Amino acid sequence: MSDVLAFDDRDGLIWLDGALVPWNEARLHVMTHSLHAGGAVFEGIRAYDGGIFLSNVHFSRFQRSAEIVGYTLPYSSLELVKACEAVLWANELKDAYIRPIAWRGSESVTVAARNATIHVAIAAWDWPTPAAEGRSTTGIRLQLSSWRRPRADTAPTASKCSGLYMIGTLARHAANDEGFDDALLLDIDGDVAETTATNIILVEGRKLVSPVADCFLDSITKRHVFALAQKAGLELEERKVSLEELCAADEVFVVGTSIEIQPVVELKGPAIGAQWSVGPLTQSLIDNFQNSVRQQCPA
Repeated sequence: MSDVLAFDDRDGLIWLDGALVPWNEARLHVMTHSLHAGGAVFEGIRAYDGGIFLSNVHFSRFQRSAEIVGYTLPYSSLELVKACEAVLWANELKDAYIRPIAWRGSESVTVAARNATIHVAIAAWDWPTPAAEGRSTTGIRLQLSSWRRPRADTAPTASKCSGLYMIGTLARHAANDEGFDDALLLDIDGDVAETTATNIILVEGRKLVSPVADCFLDSITKRHVFALAQKAGLELEERKVSLEELCAADEVFVVGTSIEIQPVVELKGPAIGAQWSVGPLTQSLIDNFQNSVRQQCPA
């Protein structure tokens, strides 16, 4: 038996379709369309000192994700921000991870579901970042995955859609089974894409290089890191990145809401491998990021 606390049986309140309900009563039916067809959309957001970090940007993307997969959220971004604030207040949370999610309901389980009700829920809980746990400079090890990110004309890659995360689940499981922390996925042409849930950034001298987000979700955290880097006088570049260029980088790190900024210290795959130290530029960006999130809440 695992001693991990299951997410379906916790104390607290979840905002569900306009009302706060007890955590363990926030449920949906097994015939829900998005459970069968993978059409839920969601966001991952951080609260720092009770303020919601970059809330407007996150909820704009949340709305856009829904539109890309064919439905409109029944709440405005402002209403959803207010709902997040209510969830934080009701659960007495200051530093927290916030998960808004929307999905098509149970009116249909066929492929088409135009008349399905759109439901929205928001949960928040204490999920410490690596920095909060004193692990911000603990590097992670990546396995090169055999799974590829699909082209934008084969999947709704610009949407934070639940169905697309199966690739990440499979890649992460395979990497964990081999003792790695995460997996690196390539695009269909063999260039670097991202990890299972974070964007990757290379350090080349005083320049940050990131793969262009043409087949995966562009990271809001990356945009914030780029803004910090630009203020620090660093050069920024987004373009196609080969595995060989990645291996030759001076430093490598990943960015995302869940981990903020975390260094990468190793990549291993068939006939390829690289190791990096946690360099001074990565460390400086981690420090700047920690300072910035406390200053910019609320967004």
